[in-house]
Amino acid sequence: MNEPDSPRVATPADAATMAELLDAFNREYGEPSPGPAFLAGRLTELLSRSSTFAIVAGDPITSLGLVTIRTNVWVDGGIALLDEMYTTPGQRSRGLGGAVLTAAVAEAARRGAGEFEIEVDEPDVDAHRFYARHGFPLRDPETGDRAFVLRKELTAP
Repeated sequence: MNEPDSPRVATPADAATMAELLDAFNREYGEPSPGPAFLAGRLTELLSRSSTFAIVAGDPITSLGLVTIRTNVWVDGGIALLDEMYTTPGQRSRGLGGAVLTAAVAEAARRGAGEFEIEVDEPDVDAHRFYARHGFPLRDPETGDRAFVLRKELTAP
């Protein structure tokens, strides 16, 4: 990986480019997206908070990892969650995603997070292999239990 591809912490000025990538990510996998304009506004807002950061790589940006840190009663410094991870198809298999993930974990630790979580859909075996290569196994190494994240969408009353 050459220097222009080196991962860095994103700024709110990167929001529009990141929004284009996240919109492309959802379209690539047939998921709905509110569109780049909406996402850019949301990213600008989120990246101005200390609880959200992104790592980007490429010039122009072709890989990103978006992370939020939440408080937790059991973990000092909170838990960092990799909300989004995407590398454009033409830039995959070059090490950008791995470099972004490594930088995201390091930045979360620098910000004081005590744990780093990643949510992966069960059928996405390529992502499972990728994350396992970077120290995130599908099974708890101590117990052998499979990891699950359960979620329910909420609506305001």
